[in-house]
Amino acid sequence: MTWKGKHIVIVGPAYPFRGGGTSTFNERLARELALNNQVSILTFTLQYPNFLFPGKTQYSEDAAPEDLNIDIALNSVNPLNWIKVGQKYKNLKPDIILFRYWMPFFAPCFGTFARIVKKNKHTKILAIADNIIPHERHAFDSILSNYFISILDGALAMSKSVLNDLKQLFPKSKASQNSKFNVHPLYDNFGKSLDRNDSAKLLNLPTDRTYILFFGFIRKYKGLDWLIEAFSNIAKDFPNVDLIIAGEYYGNSSEYIELMKKSELPFESENSVQNRIHCHTHFISNDDVAQYFSLADLVVQPYKHATQSGVSQIAYHFEVPMIVTNVGGLGEIVPDGVAGWVCEPNIESLSTAMRESLESGKLSVIKQNIPDLKKQYSWSSLVENLSKL
Repeated sequence: MTWKGKHIVIVGPAYPFRGGGTSTFNERLARELALNNQVSILTFTLQYPNFLFPGKTQYSEDAAPEDLNIDIALNSVNPLNWIKVGQKYKNLKPDIILFRYWMPFFAPCFGTFARIVKKNKHTKILAIADNIIPHERHAFDSILSNYFISILDGALAMSKSVLNDLKQLFPKSKASQNSKFNVHPLYDNFGKSLDRNDSAKLLNLPTDRTYILFFGFIRKYKGLDWLIEAFSNIAKDFPNVDLIIAGEYYGNSSEYIELMKKSELPFESENSVQNRIHCHTHFISNDDVAQYFSLADLVVQPYKHATQSGVSQIAYHFEVPMIVTNVGGLGEIVPDGVAGWVCEPNIESLSTAMRESLESGKLSVIKQNIPDLKKQYSWSSLVENLSKL
C-alpha cells in the first residue's frame, strides 16, 4: 500500500532553479505524492556558489508552478542556515523527509539538516539516490557521502549500480540494509508529441532528413566527443542523416568544436540545409523539449560512465528508439534489440551500432516496440517502493 495522508517534504532542486532533470523529477514526484498526501518541496536560496556552477545560469526562465508548495529556504553552503531551517522543520514534524541525493557536495548541508530534524523523534529520513559517488570524482567523496548516508532510515536507488555502491561502501548503514532499486520513471510531463514537420519548422531544420539527437547538459562523462567521431565515421555512407546536439556546455566547448572541424562535416549554430551537425548548444527549456524529441529518429547516449539517465525516459515518453552505452544502469532500461541498441563504451562500437540502427527499416521496427515497453515505468510504482521503506 502506498502512503496516504502523510505529511511529506521533498528536499532538492525545484523552481526557481532549473536543475535540468533533477528539478523536473522532484516537481513531478511531488504531484504524484500529492494525490494522497500533504506535500511540499524544500529547495535552495543558494544551490551552488557561482564559481562552482559550470553553466550560464542556475535559474529557470519558466513560469513558477502554481500547483506546488515550494519553500525556498535552504542555503547549501551556510551552516547557520542549516541549523535555522533544520529547527523549523524539526518543529513542523513532517512524517517523512525525502532527500534527492546526487552528489557529495550537498552531504554536509543535507546531513546536518537531517540530524536536527530527526531530534523530534517522529520524522523518518529517506533518500532517492541518483549517485553515491559522482560521475566526476573528487577527494573525500566517500567521507562526505557517509556523513549523509549514516543518518538515513532508508534509500531508494535509481539504478542497480547505485544500489551496489550503497551496499559495498556503507554495508553497516541503515540505508544500506533498508534499500530498494527502482528504475527511473517515465518523464511524461513534457506534453504530447508534435507533428514532425511542425517540429522541423520550429527548429528551423530541413524536414527531409533523418535526425540523430544528443540531448542534455554537455559534460565530459556523457561522451559527446565519441559521438562526434562516430558520426563522422558513418556520415558519408548516410548522406541524409544529420546530428542534432541540443544542450548547454557544462565546461569548455573548444574540444568539441575542434572535433567537428576535424570531421570536415559542415556544422554551425545557425542552421542551414548544408549542415550535417546542428548545434543547439544552449539550455533547452521544458517547453521546447517536445520539439527535439518529436523530430528525432534516434536518441544516442554515448556515456563513458553513468548510473542512470532521465534522457532515456524522455525518449520512451516520445517513443524514440535509442542507442546507449553499456555503462551503469543504461542497459537495464533499454533492452538491446527491443527498445534500441546497447553498445560498448568506445567509438568503434558506437559507430557499429549507429550503422546497424540506420539500416533500412530497423528504426521503424524498434519504434513499434516502445509503446508497450514504456508502460512499466510508472510514478505510482516509485511511490509504492518508497512507501515500503
